[in-house]
Amino acid sequence: MVGRREHQPLFEREPLWYKDAIFYEVHVRAFYDSNADGIGDFRGLVEKLDYIQDLGVTTIWLLPFYPSPLRDDGYDIADYTNVHPDYGTLRDVRRFVREAHRRGLHVVTELVCNHTSDEHPWFQRARRAKPGSVWRNYYVWSDTPEKYRDARIIFKDFERSNWTWDPVAGAYYWHRFYSHQPDLNYDNPRVRREIFRVLDFWLDMGIDGLRLDAIPYLYEREGTNCENLPETHAFLKELRAHIDERFSDRMLLAEANQWPEDAVQYFGDGDECHMAFHFPLMPRMFMALRMEDRFPIIDILAQTPAIPDNCQWALFLRNHDELTLEMVTDDERDYMYRVYANDPQMRINLGIRRRLAPLLGNNRRRIELMNGLLFSLPGTPVIYYGDEIGMGDNIYLGDRDGVRTPMQWTADRNAGFSEAKRQQLYLPVIVDAEYHYEAVNVEAQQNNPYSLLWWMKRLIALRKRYRAFGRGSLEFLYPENRKVLAYIRRYEDEQILVVANLSRFVQAVELDLSEFQGFMPVEMFGHIEFPPVTDQPYFLTLGPHSFYWFILEPQRVGGDRIEITTQPETRRTITVAHDWREVFEGRGLERLADVLPSYLPTRRWFGGKARKIKGAVILDVIPVQNGDEPTYAAVAQVDYREGDSDHYLLLLSAADSSKSSEILETAPHAIAARVRARNGAEWLLFDALVRPGIGNTLLDLIAGRRRIKGMAGEIVGERASYLRRYQVSRDALEPRVMNAEQSNTSIVFGDHLVLKLYRRLHPGVNPDLEINRYLTARRFPNTPPFAGSIEYRRKGGEPMSLALLQGFVPNEGDAWTYTLDSLGRFFERALTVPTELSSMPVRAETLLDLADTEAPEEAHALLEGYLADAHRLGQRTAEMHLALASNSQDPAFTPEPMTVFDQRSLYQSMRTLTLQVFETLRRRVHALEQPLQEEARAVLAAEQEILQRFHAVRSERLSGARIRIHGDFHLGQVLYTGNDFVMIDFEGEPARPISERRRKRSAITDVAGMLRSFHYATHAALLRAQDQGIVRDADLVTLEPAAQFWYQWVAVSFLRGYLSTADGAEFVPSDRHHLEVLLDAFLLEKAVYEVGYELNNRPDWLRIPLAGILAILSRSAVPEH
Repeated sequence: MVGRREHQPLFEREPLWYKDAIFYEVHVRAFYDSNADGIGDFRGLVEKLDYIQDLGVTTIWLLPFYPSPLRDDGYDIADYTNVHPDYGTLRDVRRFVREAHRRGLHVVTELVCNHTSDEHPWFQRARRAKPGSVWRNYYVWSDTPEKYRDARIIFKDFERSNWTWDPVAGAYYWHRFYSHQPDLNYDNPRVRREIFRVLDFWLDMGIDGLRLDAIPYLYEREGTNCENLPETHAFLKELRAHIDERFSDRMLLAEANQWPEDAVQYFGDGDECHMAFHFPLMPRMFMALRMEDRFPIIDILAQTPAIPDNCQWALFLRNHDELTLEMVTDDERDYMYRVYANDPQMRINLGIRRRLAPLLGNNRRRIELMNGLLFSLPGTPVIYYGDEIGMGDNIYLGDRDGVRTPMQWTADRNAGFSEAKRQQLYLPVIVDAEYHYEAVNVEAQQNNPYSLLWWMKRLIALRKRYRAFGRGSLEFLYPENRKVLAYIRRYEDEQILVVANLSRFVQAVELDLSEFQGFMPVEMFGHIEFPPVTDQPYFLTLGPHSFYWFILEPQRVGGDRIEITTQPETRRTITVAHDWREVFEGRGLERLADVLPSYLPTRRWFGGKARKIKGAVILDVIPVQNGDEPTYAAVAQVDYREGDSDHYLLLLSAADSSKSSEILETAPHAIAARVRARNGAEWLLFDALVRPGIGNTLLDLIAGRRRIKGMAGEIVGERASYLRRYQVSRDALEPRVMNAEQSNTSIVFGDHLVLKLYRRLHPGVNPDLEINRYLTARRFPNTPPFAGSIEYRRKGGEPMSLALLQGFVPNEGDAWTYTLDSLGRFFERALTVPTELSSMPVRAETLLDLADTEAPEEAHALLEGYLADAHRLGQRTAEMHLALASNSQDPAFTPEPMTVFDQRSLYQSMRTLTLQVFETLRRRVHALEQPLQEEARAVLAAEQEILQRFHAVRSERLSGARIRIHGDFHLGQVLYTGNDFVMIDFEGEPARPISERRRKRSAITDVAGMLRSFHYATHAALLRAQDQGIVRDADLVTLEPAAQFWYQWVAVSFLRGYLSTADGAEFVPSDRHHLEVLLDAFLLEKAVYEVGYELNNRPDWLRIPLAGILAILSRSAVPEH
C-alpha cells in the first residue's frame, strides 16, 4: 500500500472471500437501540454481534448510516465522511468494524455515488455558483427539461420527470430518483476525485467492501437511455485500479438493476466490480414457485453470460427495497402483481413492498424451499435482517418503510428493540396477529429447536461446508416433470445434486444421472444414503415444496374432500329439504359447488377444460327476478390442481317435472344438476340463458340502471346515451340467444341490440367494454355503438364486467366466412382458366416493397373485388388505430413512446413463448403423422434462428409509439356488411388476464395478426375444398402456387390501405427498416403462438402455422442498420 497504514483485520484475508460469503443485510437504526431514544445505533449493533455470529453468516452489509435528512432512508446523503448523530459517532463505527473483524465477520457498506441529498453542501454551493463554474458543475444542470428524453423515470409513483426546477439556481437539475436527490456530474474530474477520497476514507477504516448504489446512471448522453454508458465502465475501471493499488482483498458490489447481458458488463474483464446483483433471477424464482414450473429460472440463467473467474453474482430473496420487477416483461410483471400483490397498497414503483414471509403466505415449506434455492444457485446469498425468523411487514407505512421495521428480539415491550416509549420508535413494531412480535421473535425461536431460526442456522452451516455452492459450475437436468427443478453444482472433487419440487403437491421425477453410475447420493441434511445410481433413470418422490441436497459420493463396498370426477348429468344430484331454492343458501351452496367440477367442462364457454379441477366455491349469489321464473346469478371460483383460480358467472334457474322434458330435449348440455327434495319432488337446475326470456330481465337491468344486491356484492346496470335515444317498441326487441356460443354468450334483441354476457370474470373493466365505449365516444363509425353494461361490484375488490350491450349492425356474417367463400371462387377460376401466376417469397420487406406498386392485371381479374375489400379493411384498421391513439387526456389510451426497456421486454416475451411452445412440440412430435413430423422437425431445427430473428427487436432503438390495440385481430373479429367492415370483440385473447390485455402495444401487432389470418384462410379454404371433393390431389400443383399468389396480393392490398391511411401517425415507425423489423417479428411470433394453439386444440390444423413459420424463415433476416 502507498503512503498509508491500512487497518489490519483480526482474521485471515483471502482474495476471493466474497465467493464463499453469506451476507446479512442490516439497517443500523432497525437492529437494536442502546440508549432508549427509539432509534437503533452502532453501540446496539455491537451488542448484537454475537447473535449475528451465532447465525453463521460471514458478512454484514450495512445500509447508509451517514448524515442525511432521511427522506430516502439514508440514501439521500448530506455528508459522505461522517455518521448520522442518531446512530453514533465515527469512533462507534471504528469499534463496530473492529469487533466484527474479531468475530470473523466482514463489513460491507454503501457508496451512494450517483446522487446526494439536496441538503449536501456541494449542492447548496452549486445552486448559488455561476453557471459553468467548477462548483456549479458538481451537478447536472439545464435550461430546459427536454434533454435526455429517452431516459426512463424510475420512481414513477413519485416523480413525473427526471428534471426539477431550482428557483435559486434558475435552472433545472437532473435526478434519476427522487427530486430531492440531485445527480452528481461525473463529467467533472473534481467530482470523481471527491468520490475517490470518500472511498479511501472508509476503506482506511477497515471496511471490506462497498455496494455501489445505482451505478448504471452515472453519466448522461443525448440519444441514449442514460444507462450502462461506456463512460460509466471507464470510471469503474479507474476506481478498481485505484483500490487494487492501495488496498488488498477489498470488494466492490454493483447495484445494476439490468438484464443479464447488461449487468454482466459491470464485471468488465474482471477489472471493474467484483460482484453484482442478479436482479432478473430473483423475481423469476417467485414466478417459478407460483407457476409450479422451472422454466423462468432455467430460461433467465440460460440468458446469463459467463462471468470472469474472479467475479461473483449476489442473490437475495428480499431486501430493504421493493421486490423489483423492472427486469421482467410486462406480462411477467402483471402476473407477479396478480399473484403476490393483489392489493395495490402492496405495490410501489415497479415492484412489491413485502417481506419474505408475507410474500409466501407465511408457508414454512415455501420459505424453506426458496431459501434452499437461494443458497444453492450460483452466487453469494444475502439474508435480510428478520427474515431468518419470518418477520412480517406493515404495508400501510409510507414508501418502503413497511419492510424496515424494528428487529423483533423478545416478546417484551417494543419487541425488545428499545426501552423508549412506544411513540418514540422511528417506526412502529409489527402487531399484526399473524406476525405479532410476541409470537415472532428471536428469543422464542432460540428456545425452539424446530423453529425457522434454527433451520436457517443449519442451512447456513451446511452451505459453508461446501465450496461448490459459491464457486462451482451449474448444470441443469431436464426431467419430463417441469414442476421439478434439478441441477448439479461441481467444484474440484465436490459434486452436489439439488432437486426441488416447485409444486404444492407431491411429485415424482426420473433423473438422468447415468454420468454418475455407481455413485451414492447422500442427503446432506441428515446424511442419509439413498440407493446408488445405475444405468437406469433415477427415481425420486418429493413432498410438497420440498427439496433435496445430495452430495454424490463413490459407492461404498460391503384433505377431507374426495376429488370430484366427471359424471353423467343424471348422477349430479343435489338433495334439499323442500324446495330447489335451498340450493342457493347455506349448505346448499356447498352442494352446488360440488357439482360444478363435473358440469363446467361440458360447456363450450368454460376455458379450463385442459386443466384438472380441484374444486369450486360459490362466492356470491344474487337473486334475479326473471318473470315468473326465479333465477340466480352465482359468482363461482374454480380451483385447479395447478395454476391460478378462475371466476365464472352462472345464471341458474330450475324446471319442475312439468317443464323438465322440454329442457332435456332441447338443451341437455345446459343441465347443471338434478335437485331432489325429501318428499320426492324433482327439478332440473339449468343454465337460464337457454331461455331467451332472461334477456329481457338483463335489458331492463341496464335500461333502468338498476342495482341488485347479493350476499357479498351487487350487480349494477349502466345505460349509455345511445340507449336513451333509441326509441323502439318492446315487441321489436324479441330476445334470441345466439347459437355460436364460445367464450361468451350473446343475446340478440330483434335487429336492434346485442347483449354479450362474459362468462369468465376478471377484476377490472373488460377491454372489450372499455374500448367499445371509448370508440363510440370518439365517434368511430366502424364498430357497434356502445349502449350499456352490467358490472359486478364487491366491497374491497375491483369491479368485474358482466355484460356489454351494443347496437346491432346488419351484416352478412364475419369476414372469415366471406373470405373463405371468395377463396373458393378464386380456386375455381384458377383451375378453369389456367394462368401463369408469379409470386415472390412472403416476407416483411417484400410485402412493404410491393405496397408501393399496383397489383398486376391477373390479380385484379382472378381476385375480382377482394383486393379492394382487403385495401378497405386496411384503411379501417388504420382508422381504428388512429381513433385509439387520439386521446391524450385519458391515461388508459394516451400513446406512450416505445423505449429500449419495452423492446427488451418484447424480446423476452417472444423468446419465452418460443421456448415453451417448442418444448411442447418436441414432446409431441412423435405422435404426429409422418409428413407433418418432417415439417415439425424442420421448425424445431430452426429454433435458434427464430430466437435470433426476435433478437432484432432489441438490437437497435426502434421508432413508433405504443397504443391500445385490438389485441386479437383476425378475420373472425370483423363483420362484413356487404360493402364495408365493422370491428368487433376487443376482448383480446381470453386466456390472458384483463390487465395484460389492456396493456399498450405496437399497432403492428394487429397488422401482423390480420396478415396471418389471410395466410390461414388460404390453407383453410384449400382444406375445405379437398374435404368437399371440389379439389383433387392433382389440382394442388396448380392451387398451392395460386394460394401463395392470392395471399401475397391480398396482404399487399391490406398493407397499402393501412399505411396510406396511417401515414405520419406516431404509432407507425417513421423508419422503414424499423417497420420491417417489427412486422417480421410479429408475423413470426403470431405463427409460433398458432403452433401452440393448434397443438392443444386442433392438431389437424398444425400444418398451417408450421408452413407459415417455414415460409417466413425462407429468406434472409431483416438486415440490421
